[in-house]
Amino acid sequence: MSLQRRIDSFRYALRGVVDLVRSQVNAQIHLAISAGVLLAGFWLGLSSLEWVAIVLCMALVLALEAVNTALEYLTDLVSPGQHPLAGKAKDVAAAAVLLAAIGAAVVGLIIFLPKLYALVAG
Repeated sequence: MSLQRRIDSFRYALRGVVDLVRSQVNAQIHLAISAGVLLAGFWLGLSSLEWVAIVLCMALVLALEAVNTALEYLTDLVSPGQHPLAGKAKDVAAAAVLLAAIGAAVVGLIIFLPKLYALVAG
């Protein structure tokens, strides 16, 4: 693969990120929460392993949000009308994002609650 084609593939991917953030309110919410988590992580002094868990969770949720959006676009293209299977495909893709977000929240609680408790307890 030529260097230009490799550069183009990154440009297309970045264009997808921009579309995701501009068009999807849920992606904007995930990014806002991620920013808050990053600030809290710096404030509370997370360990390297805690950072790994946090960053992987944030990346997983955002990546699944992108896959969900791509599946919604594709489903709308091939099935512009109402179809039960199109609805199921969209619901299951959204469920993947929800499950990842719940998992990320649990990881966040496991990491942040003891640190916050120690801070409050003194």
